[in-house]
Amino acid sequence: MSRTTRRDTAGVIGRAAVTAAILAAAALAPPPAASAAPVPAPSPSAPAAEACDAGTGPYQRELEDHLRRTPDGTQDAGDCEAIRTFQRDNGIRPADGYAGLLTFRTVVAVAARANPNAAGDCPVRPHRVTCVDMERQLLWVQRGRTVVFPPVPVRTGRDDQETRPGWHEVYWRSVDHGSTLYDNSPMPYAQFFDGGQALHGRTGYLYAHGGSAGCVNLTVPDARRLWDLLTEGDAVYVWGTKPGTEG
Repeated sequence: MSRTTRRDTAGVIGRAAVTAAILAAAALAPPPAASAAPVPAPSPSAPAAEACDAGTGPYQRELEDHLRRTPDGTQDAGDCEAIRTFQRDNGIRPADGYAGLLTFRTVVAVAARANPNAAGDCPVRPHRVTCVDMERQLLWVQRGRTVVFPPVPVRTGRDDQETRPGWHEVYWRSVDHGSTLYDNSPMPYAQFFDGGQALHGRTGYLYAHGGSAGCVNLTVPDARRLWDLLTEGDAVYVWGTKPGTEG
């Protein structure tokens, strides 16, 4: 064997020995530790429900009766929660569980939805008639015997400035009107039916200051929906007496 061949053979044997040593070491090494699964961050606890602690309201018994609570006229935690749920369901703000005037008027409107003209006080005509019931402080629109705008709470004229009863007609409309009689007071979605008296939205609390100066006030969302329905020439019929006025 030549000297070159002996060197090549020795090199092959040496590399084989090194490879075998590496494989043996790998076999003896402990397996790599498994990576620990990430620990999820604790979720924040849900905020506790706000306590319903409104006191007894002026329309407590009426609300209890409508909501099928014991009608004892005294607020308890269950009454408060039932009233607050009704307020939330009907978009009343604040929804605080207090049996106030707006909540009561909304109850009257909800109770009337099935048949607001059950007593037949608003004349039935083949055309649209906007019915304003001052006794119940409600407004709805009917065509024939079909209600095309469900009853909603309204505020009519205060004592000595009562909304004029009888037949009227929408003769002028102004979507962003400011009163020319009362310091440019906002009258959104105004639909005039008798002189300066109009159907229009009232910004803020609907029942502030007792009554209007003769107009039929609605919440702004209700006034907008009524604006979208009516047009000039539509009939308006007003009857009854607003509670607290002499008529």
